[in-house]
Amino acid sequence: MNIDKTISKIFLRKTSKSPRKNAIGWIDQNELHFISNEEYMQKVRTLFYGLIAQGLSIQDKVAILGNSSKEWHFFDLASMCARAIVIPVYPTYLAHEVEYILNHSESSFLVLENESQLLKIIEVQDQLKYLKQIIGLKNVSEELILKLKEGISFLSLEQFIKLGQDEFQKSPKLFEESIYSSDPHDIASIIYTSGTTGEPKGAVISQKAFSAMLENVYNALRTNILPNDRSLIFLPLSHVLGRCDSFLNLIFELEGVYAESIDKVVDNLQIAKPSILISVPRIFEKVYSKIMDQIQKESDLKKKVFDWAQHASKVYFDKINHDKAPTTFEILQKNLAYKLVFQKIYNRFGGRIRFLVSGGAPLSPEIMSFLQFANLTILEGYGLTETIAPCVLNPVVRQIPGAIGLPLGDVQIKFAEDGEILVKTQALFSYYYKNDTATKESFNNEGWFLTGDIGELTPEGYIKITDRKKDIIITSAGKNVAPQKIENLLKLQKHISNALVVGDKRKFLVAILCLDRESFLDELDSMGISGRPDYETLAAQASIYQVLEKEVEMANAELASFESIKGFMIAPAEFTIENGQLTPSLKLKKKVILKTYANAIDALYKKLES
Repeated sequence: MNIDKTISKIFLRKTSKSPRKNAIGWIDQNELHFISNEEYMQKVRTLFYGLIAQGLSIQDKVAILGNSSKEWHFFDLASMCARAIVIPVYPTYLAHEVEYILNHSESSFLVLENESQLLKIIEVQDQLKYLKQIIGLKNVSEELILKLKEGISFLSLEQFIKLGQDEFQKSPKLFEESIYSSDPHDIASIIYTSGTTGEPKGAVISQKAFSAMLENVYNALRTNILPNDRSLIFLPLSHVLGRCDSFLNLIFELEGVYAESIDKVVDNLQIAKPSILISVPRIFEKVYSKIMDQIQKESDLKKKVFDWAQHASKVYFDKINHDKAPTTFEILQKNLAYKLVFQKIYNRFGGRIRFLVSGGAPLSPEIMSFLQFANLTILEGYGLTETIAPCVLNPVVRQIPGAIGLPLGDVQIKFAEDGEILVKTQALFSYYYKNDTATKESFNNEGWFLTGDIGELTPEGYIKITDRKKDIIITSAGKNVAPQKIENLLKLQKHISNALVVGDKRKFLVAILCLDRESFLDELDSMGISGRPDYETLAAQASIYQVLEKEVEMANAELASFESIKGFMIAPAEFTIENGQLTPSLKLKKKVILKTYANAIDALYKKLES
């Protein structure tokens, strides 16, 4: 298949090829609904004409602020068909963060989801220099619309669609003409990094680069993704991995179903029954924790059966993963383990999954192996905003737990002297918008992109990430410590939901831990704690500290002495997006957390050193 060099041309070819085939789906009142390729094209075309009627010009900026939905995706494509530049904005951003992105990108159009998002705009509208037009996807009260200042107009989706339908009658050929005129060098999108440090940077991505990413994915998976496949899309479309997921139906004949929300994914899996699911590790971590918690509540007999099933599966897959043939007995044991225990876990994902894809952050090898026991093939991959999501992926034929896989398509990888992963590919951002300094710092003299991730090759020749370069802890004794591995071990413990390892320029390591409050609720009576206390009250209990102390010891048992946690504190509140301690893609904002707890960390070290 020859992939076109612009998203709009790929879209037009795809929708014209099989007009009656199901393309996009969604869930409403526990029922699955679909539109055909022909209807898909018509919806995008109508929004295209609505934008044209509102005066959109080539390479104007259209920002989209809202949760993932088919409408978000339709506006994304419509804007690109009009040769505009799409600016995704995380729906969890606060008003001042939205203001920064709208002003920095010079966005004149804004598609927003609902009243809560409009309130953010009203809060900062006097500082918005470029915004002229807002389109609301859901109903917004007239009272709120009247609060918009002069110079910013508002249209409901219904009004906008009517405008687009009228405009189509005037220029019925303009849609195809605009698509045919699209240039591979057009800017397709400016995607702002979620900013673990400082202000977010806007990665400028061309149509050619977006198309190259899709071509790399197509070449890697063309024999593995089938016409009857279905994906469930639930990651934020403002995140580059979610955006990639939303575009997969353009190059494969699969059905892309939009989940109701990230909170309803578990329920939606049973309705949509996807065969492919793209996720981030945090979702798999939550599934794993919930299952392990439930096992602990079972009878001794069921626990023994579970332990046996894990062992039997481990023996089988250890051989498979090392290119060795299991014995007939081992195959029978593994099949029985699946039937008695792991099939139930497989069915939790809808019962049709052929493979899962995990990206956005490292996935614990323990969780990857556990899912493998349930016949859930999980392809761990790697990518960044700057590489437009996937540039490395474990192949379907063989996955190595703990490794991110092999380069996709035209992607070239090499390692710097300090182990930093360097990348060259057509599927790469062009530059950081209005930030020449950051652009220059991101490439070496030979034009290789500096990812900031430290890695190595496994004996099988797969790529493995050991940590983020900026996150490497150097103790006062000069030991280099990769905190990610330690944090993942801590998060595997039943009562720990999140962890941050501290120790740069210190004699030893300590950790800030977040409680998994739900995991304690059934144990509170036996611990002498009455009622259902909130997180902050629970975190202050001495008996809770003792539980976590034992779990830290369990994690330490798998670590070298210089990597072990010598002490910890329980965060009085969860790390969340709302309190600014997590990015919208659920990564730790380490600088923010360290600053928040600076005094408590100093006090902890003083106590441990005395």
